[in-house]
This record gives sequence, structure tokens and C-alpha cells, in this order.
Amino acid sequence: MPRPNGNTALKAARVAAGYATQQALADALNSAGPRLGLGDLDVSIRQVRRWESEKPPWPQAHYQRALRHVLGNMTMAELGFSPSWGSVPAPEDVPRGMLLGIGAIGPAQLPLPSGSGGFQPESVAADYALVTGSHRRLYWTVQPTQMHPTVIEHTRLGTALMSETTGPARIALARALAESALMAGRIEFFDLRDPVAAADTYVRALQAAAEADDTLLGSAILAHTAFVPGWAGDRPTAQERMRAARAYARRGRPSAEFLAWLDAVEAECETRCGHPRTALTLIRHAEEVLAEGGEFASPEWMDWFGPVRLASFKGNTQLKAGQFDRARETLLRVLAELPADAGKQRAVILGDLAAAAVGEQRVEEACEWAGKALGQLSVTWYATGMDRVRDVRQSLQPWNELPCVAALDDAMFGWRATVSALQR
Repeated sequence: MPRPNGNTALKAARVAAGYATQQALADALNSAGPRLGLGDLDVSIRQVRRWESEKPPWPQAHYQRALRHVLGNMTMAELGFSPSWGSVPAPEDVPRGMLLGIGAIGPAQLPLPSGSGGFQPESVAADYALVTGSHRRLYWTVQPTQMHPTVIEHTRLGTALMSETTGPARIALARALAESALMAGRIEFFDLRDPVAAADTYVRALQAAAEADDTLLGSAILAHTAFVPGWAGDRPTAQERMRAARAYARRGRPSAEFLAWLDAVEAECETRCGHPRTALTLIRHAEEVLAEGGEFASPEWMDWFGPVRLASFKGNTQLKAGQFDRARETLLRVLAELPADAGKQRAVILGDLAAAAVGEQRVEEACEWAGKALGQLSVTWYATGMDRVRDVRQSLQPWNELPCVAALDDAMFGWRATVSALQR
């Protein structure tokens, strides 16, 4: 609600703390940043003026911490702030590296209510996180069309609870909410092939991670946002987002697996943008990082990567580099080592093996691998896996008259497969 006299609560707190001018408060906040481990905050007098305006924007987590420290550990409500979750933060409220054109909050976003909160028990965050963890495990086997609405509704619940919690419970809730929104974005991008919806959902995930001040989770979300321009061939934007993801990772305690995964994500983007040689260099670095190991463990929510997944990235990159024999060797090893519940990844690997066979003009073998991929997709649907099969079929155009290619068409366009694809 607009305040005709501006944010008088913040003005009063500033003067009471001994900062007679807005510039004095800005200087104090900037000086506090390094002492609090927040780095260079770069707060301007214009920023302070906006906080003391009729419609003060909700400060980001690192600004909140500095404000509380400088102004005597007052709560944000006592400083005159109310969260306005329904809008994207203004540029001055966003840390450097987050203004990456990720997207704007649109109709698909989950409106988060405002309020001073604080009337949920502390156990609510742990209970919410428990369900988030269950969704994490269910993701690998449950159909995405069934999983997505459930995760979205869980995220809606988390956003509503944000206005009803304070203190450590609010931070823990924000962290679980960020993970849940990240999962929703992953389903939208990889399983349902809706990059526009995914880009919006990733913004919401990043906002929640900022509220929790979880830089490693923020890094993971930013890396996922790089897939969107990377798969669209927008190399500069993908590279910028990966630089941001690496910057956030440096602020946390990344494991060797996490750092190797960042290499793998960048390699995937480079491959999609037509630079497989650069991608192979990144893959080699990732292998070295994994072999060397590290002192930190991977976070519990990072269940999508390991040596086998890195090898699958490598096989696809070798394939795009025209190294068909090496790709086949790598992908066969991955296929043998995939766990039983990795149905989605298995469909991708089978599709890549089909593509490698096409590259070597082994047409019957390509059709056989593509048929196996379709069989896996009938059990565990994965849009990314289906994209692989479609690409293989397109590359088989010169051999349309062969019986094995006709049989592949029959498998792709049978009643069950066609109706299922249209439903999805």
C-alpha cells in the first residue's frame, strides 16, 4: 500500500542509528558488506531513496542482512518493508550476475502473497521439505504429465507459507521452495519441452534461493537457465549465464561433482551452439575434476549427475563432433552402467546410439536402437528422448524405402504412440 509520507519506519531507524542522510546509510551498508561476507554491495543513494519511498521494494536477502546489521537487528517489518512477491525485483534490488534476461514473471508464475507472517510452527519448513524430497525421488519414474501438476501445487503451497513463517523456518522453507520450483522448471524444459514456461519458473526458483541466501542452489538454478538459450543456439546468453552460475558456486562449498556438472552443462550448450570441440575440452576438464575429487560433499538435491551422466554428455558431444566410433563406445559403456530407474536417460542414450549408427551408415542397426528407444519411451516418457528419435528418423530420409525404416515408422506412428504423443 502506498505511504504518502514514504517509508517513515526506515527513515526513523536510519536517524536513530546515527545516519543523518541517505548517503550515510548507503556508505554504512557498503562498508558492512565485506565484514558480513557479502562482498561489495554497491548500494547507491538512489537505492536508499527507493527504500524510503511511498512504495518501498522488498530488499533481496543480502541487502536484508546488511540492513538488519547496520540498523540494530530490526526485522524487515519493523523497517517498514512488506514482501511483494507478485513482481520481479527492480534492477537495483538484484545482485550482479542475476540480470541475465532469464525472463519475467508471467501468468504461469505462482503468485506469492504478501504479509508479515510468523504464525506457522517451526516444524512447517521440515514438513514441507520432506515432501519436496519425496518428489525428488518420484521424478525419475513417474510420468511427467502426472508429476508436473503435483509439483506445481506443492510450490503454490510453499509460496503461500512464505508469508506465514519467520526466522530460520522461513529460510529453510525458502530453500525447499527453491528446489521444488527448480524441479518444476526441469520437468517443463526436459520432459514437456516448454522452455518459455521453464524460464519463468526458474526465475521463481532463483527468487526463493535468494531469500534462503543459498548460493549453491542459486548456482544450480542459473546453470539450468543456461540450457534455455543454449538449446536455442544463443551462445552469448548461455555463456553469460554459465559465468553467473560459476560465480555463485564460488561463494558456496561446491563438491567435485557439482563443479564437473557445471562443465558438463556448458559443454552441452557449446555442443548445441555448434562448438563440439570446445565442449570436448570442457568434458575432459570435468573428468579431471571428478578424478581429483574434493573436500565437500554434493548437496542432497543434486541427484541428477555423476560419472555415468558425465559419460553420457561425452558420448553426445563425440557424436556431434562426428566421432561416431568413439561415441558408440562411450554410449555402450553408459548403457551398461545406467541404474535400473534411469529410464529417461536410457531413452536418450538409445537415441544417441541410433544416431551414431546413422553416422556410420549402419541403417538397420540405427533402426534397431531407435526402436528400443521408442520402447523405453512407452514406459517412461521423456520429451528430450523423443527429440533424439525424431532427429534420427529425419537423418534416415535417404533410406526411406528400406523395410527397417518403414518398420520404424510403424512403431513411431502406431495408434498408441500417436495418440500418446498428441496427448503429451
